Amino acid sequence: MPRPLLIKEMAEQERPRERMMRLGPKALNNAELLAIILGTGVRGESAIHLADRLLTRFGNVRGLLELSTDELQLEPGIGVAKACQLAALSEFAVR
Repeated sequence: MPRPLLIKEMAEQERPRERMMRLGPKALNNAELLAIILGTGVRGESAIHLADRLLTRFGNVRGLLELSTDELQLEPGIGVAKACQLAALSEFAVR
């Protein structure tokens, strides 16, 4: 099975950030929105694939954002920085 494309390998007009600028946030799916927030993936895994994997693992956005930073860091590809980004997003959404 071929590996998913990295964002830099995607056609520019298909990249999440460029699609958001062109079509607005409502045109993006949850994985694409989360990929923009995460900013980067990890070696061999694009931010979109990482985001999709997390959303699938935890069921939805709410399930993901209910996790503590310690729980988030148990996931491959999520270190302190990404765990803090997600925790900040969760808190920001509450406020």
